[in-house]
Amino acid sequence: MFITTFEILKDSIVDRIRDFYTHGWDQTGPTIGPQYQDEVMSRNKSALYASLDWLQEHEAIDEDDLKTFENLKKIRNQLAHQLFNVVTGQVESEHTSQFPVLVALLRKIEVWWVVNVEIPTNPDYDGEEIDHAGIVPGAILSLQMLIEVASGSTELLEQWRKARSHGRAEA
Repeated sequence: MFITTFEILKDSIVDRIRDFYTHGWDQTGPTIGPQYQDEVMSRNKSALYASLDWLQEHEAIDEDDLKTFENLKKIRNQLAHQLFNVVTGQVESEHTSQFPVLVALLRKIEVWWVVNVEIPTNPDYDGEEIDHAGIVPGAILSLQMLIEVASGSTELLEQWRKARSHGRAEA
């Protein structure tokens, strides 16, 4: 679950920003504006590290979060490359104790995005008081569903399927 969640975090970091600079679609996919190159990718060859720098500049994350990310990446890589040794106890791993830290960083970035990009650009929220603590971003809901299903419970998955099919019926 740690590796999957880390990949969700990476996707959140890169895709949210790339989508922000997307200004349309064509037959090959999204059309990303030149500002993405100028304002994001000019920072680093890696889209991930360029995006982390962009998030830090926009105060979504801080230096401590970057250090946390690097530690989480180290743990992810250890799991990916030494899984058998970790599972059999031949190598110590912090993945269990650091999983809540990973989820907290994902939540921090996702909530920042909702509060600073999605809500201000949605007129439905004009003048509304928003409880930031009550925001549950889609990535966190998806993760909760994955954890529930992996642990044998399908209740949340069934609720999601029902809501999704209900939404299609109304469309």
